[in-house]
Amino acid sequence: MALHPRAGKPATNTDLINIPHLISAYYTLSPNVSEPTQAVTFGTSGHRGSALNTSFNDAHIAAIAQALAEYRVAEKITGPCFIGIDTHALSVPALHTTLEVLIANKVSVVLQANGDYTPTPVISRMILQHNAQQSDLADGVVITPSHNPPQDGGFKYNATHGGPADTAATQAIQNRANALLAEQNTAVQRISLKEALQSELLIEADFAQDYIDDLCNVIDMAAIKEAKLAIGVDPLGGAGTRYWSMIAQTYDLNITVIDDTIDPTFRFMHLDKDGQIRMDCSSPYAMAGLLEHKDKYELAFGNDADFDRHGIVTPTHGLLNPNHYLAVAIDYVLTHRPEWAKDLKIGKTLVSSSMIDRVVAHRERELAEMPVGFKWFVSGLLDQTIGFAGEESAGGIFLRRDGSPWATDKDGFILCLLAAEITAKTGLNPGQYYAKLTEQFGTPYYKRIDVAATLEQKSSLAKMDTSVITATHIAGEPITAMQTHAPGNNAAIGGLKVSTENGWFAARPSGTENVYKIYAESFVNEAHLDALLTEAQALVTEVIS
Repeated sequence: MALHPRAGKPATNTDLINIPHLISAYYTLSPNVSEPTQAVTFGTSGHRGSALNTSFNDAHIAAIAQALAEYRVAEKITGPCFIGIDTHALSVPALHTTLEVLIANKVSVVLQANGDYTPTPVISRMILQHNAQQSDLADGVVITPSHNPPQDGGFKYNATHGGPADTAATQAIQNRANALLAEQNTAVQRISLKEALQSELLIEADFAQDYIDDLCNVIDMAAIKEAKLAIGVDPLGGAGTRYWSMIAQTYDLNITVIDDTIDPTFRFMHLDKDGQIRMDCSSPYAMAGLLEHKDKYELAFGNDADFDRHGIVTPTHGLLNPNHYLAVAIDYVLTHRPEWAKDLKIGKTLVSSSMIDRVVAHRERELAEMPVGFKWFVSGLLDQTIGFAGEESAGGIFLRRDGSPWATDKDGFILCLLAAEITAKTGLNPGQYYAKLTEQFGTPYYKRIDVAATLEQKSSLAKMDTSVITATHIAGEPITAMQTHAPGNNAAIGGLKVSTENGWFAARPSGTENVYKIYAESFVNEAHLDALLTEAQALVTEVIS
């Protein structure tokens, strides 16, 4: 897709959504479940949509919450459900619907006090903390569409293991929710919001300080303090905005929060590559505001709306490609976590950079390569067989310094703070550290593009079999491997990956947009990367059309 002429420019009033219109649509538009775009669909991380498109409305959330309540009964989950919300406009209405249904179903709910926002990793950690001490297992919900535009909403279920629920769970909830919608939600149990808020089943707690106090057990906060690093942060108006100043105060760090504005229109954002407002901390266009400050700080950080992603900015290299930083973070933790077991694996998604493969092999560790979706890493993190897990879209998580689990979902805070620890302990910022890795392992050229696709084409790609591929070469090199299943667990990747000696591409459908994504990487040069992308698109188009 072509770069929008206003990409990277500040949003103007004409770019902003009408919040009252959006909220009205949430309550007044009724979905037609026989229309696929209006049905409940759990992608790699929950159900997402917009009230304006009749894909994220009161009826959807009521049905999902009822399905979740029934799933908890079937699975004998009797502990509390921890719920967090982000700063999107639809998050509060969706929270209210969820409370009305879950409490009507006698589910105990734990909510951030004063109706404040809660980052995704905080909910994951709270689930693990509860379940380590109590026999009545807890689970959780995070109401967020992640980095998606302001008009979107999202509902993500985190299971008793603390991480994103597996496919069996989300499929069961999705199917039951759509069955309920088909019957106009007549089987949904629901009470008024007033009753829900007054119920003894609703418990309020402040999650923030406990999470912050525990950060020293996963990050060397003392080293960051001693280095006196000047750090700038732009939270992009997300759920963890207030956390950054609390972290600075708790650990006496030199952190400046550049903009602490929270506004559901996200009017303070710069437009992303397609001209949309999108809180994508891995995008140089969305992060243009923070990049204007890069020379003022030794490090600068950004996060998405629910704080499960990280954006790392250095004065020497600007915004780091997420793949580059993941390679740095992995190399660092493998040499600076002496209490970790020597047989810990490193997890990465199938579409993350092969630079990670080279780093892991050099450190004589085993790579666990999984399909896209963080749910695939949960069990390994929980049983401490995976030490670090990362994905190409700026998500990552790793174990505590003593090798025990911290959380089983992505954590944008600790990936940002790890960048500060790396700088403090090595004297190199992550951009400089990555430059040294390229001297050792070569320079990869990586890019992802989106290609418009119909639902039928996306479905065809998701079910693709390598037998339909007749090509023997791509970008001038013989094809050495074609994969539709990930080597780390043999799970279907929902698409195709094709590799050559010096490059690869992968294609998979988006779970939330009418596009499919092509990821490609070359260890030759930019021209070879462009050839990979061009020929990959032609190959995929031929097969799915």
